[in-house]
Parts: sequence; structure tokens; C-alpha cells
Amino acid sequence: MLSTKTLSITQKELLLNAYIGFVEYDAIEIELLEVTLYPEIKNVIFTSKNAVKAIQDSKSEIRSCFCVGEKTKKLLEANRYNVVEVAQNASELANIIVKKYKKEQFLFLCGNHRRDELPLVLKENGVQFEEILVYKTYKNPKKFNRSFDGVFFFSPSGVESYCTHNSMESSVAFCIGNTTASEVKKYTNNIIVANKPTVENVIVQAVKYFDKRI
Repeated sequence: MLSTKTLSITQKELLLNAYIGFVEYDAIEIELLEVTLYPEIKNVIFTSKNAVKAIQDSKSEIRSCFCVGEKTKKLLEANRYNVVEVAQNASELANIIVKKYKKEQFLFLCGNHRRDELPLVLKENGVQFEEILVYKTYKNPKKFNRSFDGVFFFSPSGVESYCTHNSMESSVAFCIGNTTASEVKKYTNNIIVANKPTVENVIVQAVKYFDKRI
């Protein structure tokens, strides 16, 4: 197995306990930007933990947070932010906002490679929002002179980075979500998507897959 991000100790144990060997590296690097936010903000959209990390030392008072992913929610709550809506992906969050909060105004804190789904849906439905760039993602391409039975992917940028110098011809792609899987489809159709958008669930899918093959 290859993981395109460095795993935590508990995540590594999930693989080791299943007797699955692995290699890990960071296919992308994140730069958190210094930004100045308004002193008081009513509604803020977070589609990534990186956006939370970029503003967690900010003294801005944020009334309501709308986010993608349970891990993002937990990080927001750990920093004492009030999370009012959480969705599994950006498209789902956009639809929730359009359905329940259409007349509200939002601040969308995002990265330089943010996807178009959420802002497109908000614009099409007349929801007022402002975007602020709070982090940058850089690809970290690396060539491996070997193939892997499976590769863990956690973002479209990670897919692009790995596939710059490597083939997916003989590998199964284990993806954290459908957005990442859409990027992988450019290189292979041998894809398994996690039931929940967490690193742990990606690993669980791989353990189940290879357990069936034994």
C-alpha cells in the first residue's frame, strides 16, 4: 500500500494489525496564510481542516460555522466555534445552505485549489457570499520505481501530484470521497470510495478489500 499523506500512529496500527505493509509520503504541502478577518462574522463556510487551522489564532468572533466533514467539525468545536451544519461534501453543504439559509450572507474561507461545486451552487441560487484565500496547496510530485497494490488518496490535488510521475495501471485507488474519486477516474476505474470521509474509513476499506482476496 501507498498512502499519499503521512498517517498518524493509530492509523498506521489499523494497517499493521491487518498485516498490510505500507509506504507513506506527503503528495501535497500546505501553506497557511496570514489573513485579517472582520472582527465579527455571522456565517463562515469551511470545506477543509486547513481553513480552520489558518484562522484558529484569529480573534474574530464567528457566530455560525458551516463545514464539510466530521474532522473539520471536531477541529472547529475544539476551538470553541459553533457548528450549525455539517455535510459529507461541498455539494451537499451548498444544497443545505440554499434550502435553509438562502437569505443569509456567508464568508467562504478556502484554498487556492478549491473546487467549483459550492460557489457555483450558491451563485446560481442567489446566495450572497465572499471568498477569502486562507491557505495554499502545493504539489509534491515523487516518482516510485515500483507499483503498489493500492494507493490511498485524500484530495484531488494529491491524485494529480502522485499521477504526475506514477501509473495507476496495477493499483486499486482508495478514495476519501467522490470528489477525489472523480479525479482518479482520469487515470483508472479501479476505485473504492470510503463510506465516510475520514482517513480511518479509507484504511478500513483497504483492509476489507485485501482480506477478501486472501
